[in-house]
Amino acid sequence: MTSLWVGDLVRLRGVEPEDWEPLHAFDANTHDARRAGRILPPRSAAGQREWAQKLALKESENDRMMLTIESLADRAPVGLISTAMADYHAGRFQYGITIGNQHQGRGYGTESVRLLLGYMFGERRFHKCESGVWAFNDASIALHRKLGYTEEGRLRDHEFFAGRHHDMVMFGMLAAEFADRHPFPREI
Repeated sequence: MTSLWVGDLVRLRGVEPEDWEPLHAFDANTHDARRAGRILPPRSAAGQREWAQKLALKESENDRMMLTIESLADRAPVGLISTAMADYHAGRFQYGITIGNQHQGRGYGTESVRLLLGYMFGERRFHKCESGVWAFNDASIALHRKLGYTEEGRLRDHEFFAGRHHDMVMFGMLAAEFADRHPFPREI
């Protein structure tokens, strides 16, 4: 059986209640939390378990989803990928990804984004994916360029954290640009 959710390195799947522990460890790494968005106050183990339980039971709605990125090598959760801001009129959406520090640099992020875009462009008919990246996050900027995203602009002093304002680099990719690099399968 083939699945558009499975690549050579990872499988994208729904969050399971037992994912709470590795996700709790990801949240504890403030360096990773900042790169994924922002640092939040510490969550208790009980709170993380409840969050994972609720997420495991929640259905995807309006093309908003959060998926666990699971390594095929050891079936361990290595990160999360999500979609947001689906605009059906304009045909665009945004996504976010976080890979745990100890799992970075192995190609998990690249493959996860490719799998997600294959679904959103090839099955859901979206026309464009947008992504914002902190200007200091060189690894994420490199990931977007590697995937074929176009840098569309920079939002200056866009967010405040770590004692100062930071720029956000905006990237976009059109469905046709994605298909040129990653053709959709011909077989049905």
